[in-house]
This record gives sequence, structure tokens and C-alpha cells, in this order.
Amino acid sequence: MTSRLRLAWERLSLYLPVLLMGLLALGSWWLVRNAPRPQQPAQERPVSHEPDYYMRDFAVKSFDATGRLQSEIRGTLARHYADNDTLEIDQARMRSVNEEGRVVTARANRALSNGDGSEVQLYGNAIVTREASAPEGRAPVPRLEFQGEFLHAWVNEERVRSDQPVTLKRGADTFTADSMDYDNLEQVMQLRGRVRGTLMPAPVRR
Repeated sequence: MTSRLRLAWERLSLYLPVLLMGLLALGSWWLVRNAPRPQQPAQERPVSHEPDYYMRDFAVKSFDATGRLQSEIRGTLARHYADNDTLEIDQARMRSVNEEGRVVTARANRALSNGDGSEVQLYGNAIVTREASAPEGRAPVPRLEFQGEFLHAWVNEERVRSDQPVTLKRGADTFTADSMDYDNLEQVMQLRGRVRGTLMPAPVRR
């Protein structure tokens, strides 16, 4: 009887490592199957063209490092769009001053500006005006005004464009055209389409 038990134990001992390995594999499989699954990274939602904030009856001013006023924007209502960082302004009123002290103002029923205000599109009763100035040691610069239903202005580059009819007033002279491209830094004015002009005689010096 003892020899039979010993023989059975020896046979069992041969299969015991296999059984243990099987139990370990089964336990590992059970743990993997019942372990919590890692959370999937949240998919970023596409930014929609919807206002993320509003401003009513506002005024925004910007200054340079010395405290000099560079620009000012006013309006009755502004809507900011985060997807393209633009600001849409109702009843917009703008004013900028360059380093030489030259003042440029703009107004329109609606304006669309980029994030830093360097590019502005004006819609409805749009007017951009460069005030007259008298630089020291140079000839006086006459007042210059652009009028139209649409004007596209680049403030830093001192450019104004329009693909719609415009009226240009330079001092006492008046011009009209179907479209326009004006570059103040290059001192180049391009009027296209039906161009008409009225030139007033210069005042007689006595």
C-alpha cells in the first residue's frame, strides 16, 4: 500500500509543475480580461466659428513701450471669434498714431479686425482719413480721405484697398473710381475702372 502511494505521489510530482504553470496562465488571463481598460484620449472638438465673448459700448487702447498711444478702437458691440482670432465690431470707430505723429482714423457700420488690429476690413459707410500734417523740414501733407461701402486697410503698412467704387479726397481735390489700391509708404495710388477727378486750383499766395 505504501509503495502504491509513493508511486502515485511521484507521478503527481511529475505533473505538478505543469499544473502550476497552467494555473498561473489562467490567473494571468483572468486578470488581463477583468482589468479596467485605459481611457481613450479625448478627441479635440473642432473649434466652431462662434463668438467666445462679447463687449458692449467698449473702448480698447494700445500703447508702445514708452507709453505713447498707438491705436484706439471703439464700438457699440464686439464679437470675438476664437477659430481665426478676429474681432467683429458694430459701429466701429478707430484711431491710430504712427511714430511721426501722423493720425489715421476710420469708421464704418461694421468692421472686421485681426487679432492685433493691423488689418481691418470696413463695411457700410466706410471712411478712412489721414489727417493733414506739417512735418518739420518737409512740405505740408494734405488731408486724405477714402469713402466707400467697403475698404480694406493695413494699418502698419499704411495701405488701403477696395474692389468696390470709392471716392478719394486729397485736400480740395476729389476723385472717384471703380476700385483702388493706395500705398502711402511707396507713395503710389492706383485707380481703376471709370476714373473721374476734380482738381481745384491752388490758392494764390500773396
